[in-house]
Amino acid sequence: MTRLFGTDGVRGIANKELTCELAFKLGQAGAAVLASNVRRPTILIGRDTRISGKMLEAALVAGICSMGGRAMLLGVMPTPGIAYLTRFYECDAGVVISASHNTMEYNGIKLFDRNGHKLPDTLEDRIEAIIRGEAALPVQLPTGVSVGRVIVNETNGQRHYIEFLKSTTQVRFDGLRVVLDCAHGAASSVVPEALRELGAEVSAYYHEPDGTNINEYCGSTYPKRLQDLVSEMGADIGLAFDGDADRLIAVNRRGQIVDGDKIMAIFAVHLKKQNRLAKNTLVATVMSNMGLDIAMKKQGIQMVKTKVGDRYVLEHMLENGNNLGGEQSGHVIFLDCNTTGDGALTAIQLLTAMVESKQSLEQLASVMQVLPQALVNAHVPIERRETGLAHPQVLAETKRLEAKYEGKGRLLIRPSGTEPVIRVMIEGPDQGEIDQDAYELATLIERVSGQ
Repeated sequence: MTRLFGTDGVRGIANKELTCELAFKLGQAGAAVLASNVRRPTILIGRDTRISGKMLEAALVAGICSMGGRAMLLGVMPTPGIAYLTRFYECDAGVVISASHNTMEYNGIKLFDRNGHKLPDTLEDRIEAIIRGEAALPVQLPTGVSVGRVIVNETNGQRHYIEFLKSTTQVRFDGLRVVLDCAHGAASSVVPEALRELGAEVSAYYHEPDGTNINEYCGSTYPKRLQDLVSEMGADIGLAFDGDADRLIAVNRRGQIVDGDKIMAIFAVHLKKQNRLAKNTLVATVMSNMGLDIAMKKQGIQMVKTKVGDRYVLEHMLENGNNLGGEQSGHVIFLDCNTTGDGALTAIQLLTAMVESKQSLEQLASVMQVLPQALVNAHVPIERRETGLAHPQVLAETKRLEAKYEGKGRLLIRPSGTEPVIRVMIEGPDQGEIDQDAYELATLIERVSGQ
């Protein structure tokens, strides 16, 4: 049986895989597990801008209130805003309704505990057992005055999050010309205002969500238009967010991409110079480019890699006392400030590094040289992924490619935790060669999986 929770909550096509019935059950089970010691728990809820958000919110709220919980609604809010405000408002849990970088037909529900941390597998398993009927709800459903209530707090939530973001820097951004790509998502509601209040000259694009245009040829997964805009406008930096604004991809004034690996390299070096890099260590994932390993070694900075998913990065950071980590995709965790990847916070810290160092983004990013990398998605239904990866032809080709790139690159194959795809990543000395090898392996996986 396929696990309900992926690497970032429960996700699927809204009203098909992620139904209102499932959202209701998640509300019930989440309230029961995350607030088991509280008689009338308060659970914070935010969402991104996609059209299915309010529908799923209504079902989720019904589940929470049926358990006697209070649902505090913040409306459109970045995922990291919920992580922070769960702590700020001293709530018992937080929930975000979002499918992050996915297209608009998808949606998702991800949960935070009272400390603003994404849930470990053990807690997710307890919630899933209740939803599947393998465990009973631990309390009797309340009636009368004990039924839960809804609290709407949209305006205050946005203002409190903006004030938090501003408090994370001690410098102003006067004179910096910034172009934003808000992906028609949750960043639209807070990021332009926060940067303007810090003095930046902001030009915002893709900041007019209509419920259907989130991530549509824009945002961190499609920064081409932002690259053009930065070059055309002569801006100092471009900043692209995803739908729920927990990741950031930057563009320098030459229109060149600065991805999550380079952003982490910039921060690691900057914090080390200020004696603020805890344990002199950067925590990344196995997807990070080998160029990051090389750069950190040259800078005398230790590097640790976890499996893919910013929650696994966070778990390692919490267990080992680290304060900087993240993913190539643009999730960056500043544990001294927030408990999850935060695109707006990352943007502010990136501008702060530019101001404090008196260097441009391209100068800062030159600390790392990216090795050629190819990433191809094999589209395989979730229920067929294990079969495809275990097929003899796939195993044989994998073994051949591992031998081919040993000592000069690497091969990584992994199922996505958020989409019905298997990702094939190859790093090596020749871009054309690795592109071809990755494409052929992904095509083979699709073919033997019955696609």
